[in-house]
Amino acid sequence: MRRTVVSIPSVTQSVHRRQFLAAIAAPVAALALLAACGGGAATTASASSGGASSSAAGQASTAAAATSAGSQSSAAAPATSSAAAAAGAKGVTVNYWDAFSGTNGKAIQELAKQFNSSQSDVTVNYQFQGSYEEVAQKIAAALAAHQAPDAAILSDVWWTKYYLDDAILALDPFLKQERVDPTGYVESFYSEGVKNGKNYWLPFARSTPLFYYNADVFTQAGVPPLKTWDDLVSVGPKLMGTAANGAQRYAFANANGNSYIAWVFQPLNWAFGGEYSDADFKMHFTDEATIAAGQYFSDLVNKQKLANNPTDVVAAFNNGLTATALMSTASLAGIEQTSKFKVGTSFLPTEKQFGCCTGGAGMTLFKSSPAATQQAAFKWMAFATGEASTIYWSQNTGYMPVQKSALTSPKMTDFYTKHPNFKTAVDQLPKTRPQDLARVAIPNGDQIIGDALGQLVIKNQPVSSVFSTLQSNLTTKAEPIIRELAARAKSG
Repeated sequence: MRRTVVSIPSVTQSVHRRQFLAAIAAPVAALALLAACGGGAATTASASSGGASSSAAGQASTAAAATSAGSQSSAAAPATSSAAAAAGAKGVTVNYWDAFSGTNGKAIQELAKQFNSSQSDVTVNYQFQGSYEEVAQKIAAALAAHQAPDAAILSDVWWTKYYLDDAILALDPFLKQERVDPTGYVESFYSEGVKNGKNYWLPFARSTPLFYYNADVFTQAGVPPLKTWDDLVSVGPKLMGTAANGAQRYAFANANGNSYIAWVFQPLNWAFGGEYSDADFKMHFTDEATIAAGQYFSDLVNKQKLANNPTDVVAAFNNGLTATALMSTASLAGIEQTSKFKVGTSFLPTEKQFGCCTGGAGMTLFKSSPAATQQAAFKWMAFATGEASTIYWSQNTGYMPVQKSALTSPKMTDFYTKHPNFKTAVDQLPKTRPQDLARVAIPNGDQIIGDALGQLVIKNQPVSSVFSTLQSNLTTKAEPIIRELAARAKSG
């Protein structure tokens, strides 16, 4: 029997957190919310089909909190009619929710089309649902309304929440049945999706921060690529100037947006010898090294006046409004396509030591879809993360290949020769490490850390005071997560 999908229109307004939590309290209210705030943002590559699901209502509240502060997407395409799309379906239809727009959105939709044309057993129904935060919010509402997708993209800071709620499946049986070798994946990417010896989060759109610089500005200033964060302060005045549009050009652009700023500050903090938290969830925001990193971050804007906080760092860089920035590898293809100057990339600067984290997103399967649909959905996931697909995805976006064989394939080595900026992340990868648990395991941890960092660089608040409050806040929020992880480990 064909299941019915609630059509989810594009999110263009924030959902008030209290409204969202109230809606989750009752299934009928949740259905109403799903129709009002969900994502027909849905760009469909094929037929539309739904998936019944059930989950603890608690996960909806964790998703809602971050979305209330998160960015809203206006790039969503209108939903394709389920009835019209169904006519072209073949085999089992899989409802897949995604978060990529622009250059990256075109690339993932092309992969969906390639998958659908490559076989006749499965039709993937690709639906764009907005940003990572919006996808997570809509999944929470969909789970409460028993209308979850069969598979979805989840970012590094969201998938653990659905693991704790027992809403997503361990992927090991599917890997075995589809004869997908787990050791073929880049080990660091694959291992980050493992809990208690099982994988729940298959690497797909994986990234690291890169240090981007306007090579033309550096040449004109007679400045070599930076090696340390102290170098930025030393040569920063030479990188300041006037952009082509007459506006001020800064030496560095601090990240803006709660989640993103917490991601790019992570490696800077490590470089200074600090950390957000350790493996036991002990917070280290009041450590001397972390406070020193925070002070450096604040001083770039408020003391040295070498940096600003643009709303869109990528746009600021492309428009010549900043000479350098820490940005994701995922932005590389778009930047190279649109910039009017020579773009350079390098390893992240060091200080006391080198620091660079991984990031991005992976694919997950939801528990309550029928077994046949789960297996069909994994076929799509295996295709999307396979060697040929990860090569296509990497070359067209800047995300890193997730298959070891792809990294050394002739297609990629030739590509790296022609596009050396793309190879920077690959060369840097062995030096990276997973993010601290304070950001990726505590609900809304990235938003909470981002709010605190915003107080430093935007409001110029005292670092020690802000980080002391942050330490206390996250220590309290970590306590139930420690218990939940322990309980989840016992239950398997």
